[in-house]
This record gives sequence, structure tokens and C-alpha cells, in this order.
Amino acid sequence: SFSALSPRVLHLADLSPAVTMGEEQVFMAKLAEQAERYDEMVKYMKELVESSSSSTLGLEERNLLSVAYKNLVGARRASLRVIGSIEAKEIEKGSAMAEKIRLYKVKVEEELENICNEILSLLDNHLLSSPDAESKVFYQKMKADYLRYKAEFKSGAEKSEISTEADGAYKAATEVATKELAPTHPIRLGLALNYSVFLYEVQSEQSRACELAKQSFDDAIAELDTLDEESYKDSTLIMQLLRDNLTLWTSDDNEN
Repeated sequence: SFSALSPRVLHLADLSPAVTMGEEQVFMAKLAEQAERYDEMVKYMKELVESSSSSTLGLEERNLLSVAYKNLVGARRASLRVIGSIEAKEIEKGSAMAEKIRLYKVKVEEELENICNEILSLLDNHLLSSPDAESKVFYQKMKADYLRYKAEFKSGAEKSEISTEADGAYKAATEVATKELAPTHPIRLGLALNYSVFLYEVQSEQSRACELAKQSFDDAIAELDTLDEESYKDSTLIMQLLRDNLTLWTSDDNEN
């Protein structure tokens, strides 16, 4: 699900007397999520993935893995935006502190890169071989997203190389999604949303971003009546985000 995930309520019944290692890791990951201790949530989910004999996680496990890494990375991406803004102001003033800020920014970038590399390694070595089409799209999209997060703070040839890799991962996910998932499927829509943002913000391919967002929105609208109740909220939320981006991007283009 791409909607805001409410905290998972834990019950003692969630753990039977004879708990498996996997059940314990999932329980502890949920506990860490409720306590907002995302480093530990990541640790439990990483252990689960690495100890599993199967490349297919259940829906709940898949979402826990996604939420854990998204929170770790999200905090650092937000930090980098704040640090970058302060750095620009200090450079403009000719401040002696500008170099200190730059070094601090490098430290946060290294943390972010390490987290991205960790999840990318898990995806490549354990999860991308999943035979299930929905899981395959989910993990391929995840791979593309974390390559995008790496590309965001790189420059020059390194940025170009990582961006090309991210573009390839988004294309691979889109190919499977187009064949196997309905246009209204939340994972297919979420993929289109993130891919279009990547094209607009990282690749500066504004027209391609708008085309993708519009096509995905139109395809979903055409099949809206086929949506089941379970997916309706998630799908329509992402459709709204696609439309909001389109409105913003086309108004930006008009101003330019």
C-alpha cells in the first residue's frame, strides 16, 4: 500500500507459543516501527530476508521492509535538503563555516549511500528473483527508487551512471507491470508516479515525465469501475498525486 501506514497494533496472540524465527522477526519489526526505532526495524527485516529460503515475502513482510528503509532514507534525504539550503546561504555570505557545513553534508551523504547500498544488495541477492509478477514489480521499483535516491546527491559522471541504471530499473519494472498488472493496480500506479518524478527531477525530461503521468492517469480512469474496495483508496490517492504533479509541471512549463 502507498497510503500512509497506520501503526500496526500488536497483540500477544500475534506470537504463538511455538514461534518461528521469521514470526519473531516480523513481530519485533512491528514493535520497532511502533517505537519509531527504524534502525532496529531495518535490522529485523534484513535478518528475515537473509534467513529466508524463499525469494517471496508475504504482503505484510514486503510492506514492513519498504517502510523500514523508507524511514531511514527519508530522514536523511530531508536532512540533506535542510543542510544544502543552509550551505547555500552561508556560501553566499562568504561565511567561514561553509566548509564545516560541506563536511557535515558529506557525512550525511555517506550514511544515505550506505543505506541505499544495503537495500540494493538485499534486492539483487535475495528478492528480485521472485517469480510472482506483483512482487517482481514491487522490488524492481524499489531498486529504481533507491538508485534514484543515490543519484540525487551525486554529480557529473557518477550521477549520470547511477541515473542510467535507475532508468533501466524503472523501465524493467514498467515492462512487467504493463503486461501483468491492471492499470488501476496501486503498485503499477505507484511505479508510474515515482518514475515520472525521476524523469522530471533527476533526468530533466519534463515532456516524458508529463506523458507518463498523463497516460497512467488516463489508463487508470478508463478502468476505475473495475477496482475492488480494498485497492480503491490506495489507487485513487496515487491517481490524485499523478494529477497534482501534472498540474504543477504544466504550470511550471507555462511560466518558463
